[in-house]
Amino acid sequence: MAPDGGDPPVTGTTVEEDDATRPGRREPLPGTGPVARYLLRTARRDADRIRAEAAAEAAATVGRARAEADALLAEARAAGAAEGAALAAEDLTRARREARAIVLRARQEACERLRAQVRAAVSALLRDDPALAERLRTLARHLAGAGADIAPGAGGGVVARGDGTLVDCSPSALTDRAFEALGAEVERLWAP
Repeated sequence: MAPDGGDPPVTGTTVEEDDATRPGRREPLPGTGPVARYLLRTARRDADRIRAEAAAEAAATVGRARAEADALLAEARAAGAAEGAALAAEDLTRARREARAIVLRARQEACERLRAQVRAAVSALLRDDPALAERLRTLARHLAGAGADIAPGAGGGVVARGDGTLVDCSPSALTDRAFEALGAEVERLWAP
């Protein structure tokens, strides 16, 4: 437990991947490079599909908004009122804002779905690969100290508690660290 009575700080080190595909890329924890690369491949594949779905939804929304704005503009012209054109422009602006909000919501939902899929994939990987699970246990014990208590993590993996040290190697924690390590790269998965 930390001196202030709260949970001990999460600690861990990062090391350069021996076989990194990009210079300067760092692993969240030593030995997790294959998991991180698998997760990145899966994320990119899922992001391509999600991006296409979001783009189609946004295009349809913008198309409907343009059609509505065109109808309003035609109505305003038929009435001969300059006021109608201003209203049509406002409606088009509103429709564009709504389309942008839909795209942003779709990206957020896609990111959350991706996190859930990655957590499930990590859990399955740890369940199906006993050697990887044992390496993770050894790493957690090393980082938390030789006398650390090792307990199963939620959904697989392990949690090690040593003197003032907590090393969480559960699928949720590993996924969160992978997303943090990827940073803005995750957001770029949805960029056009």
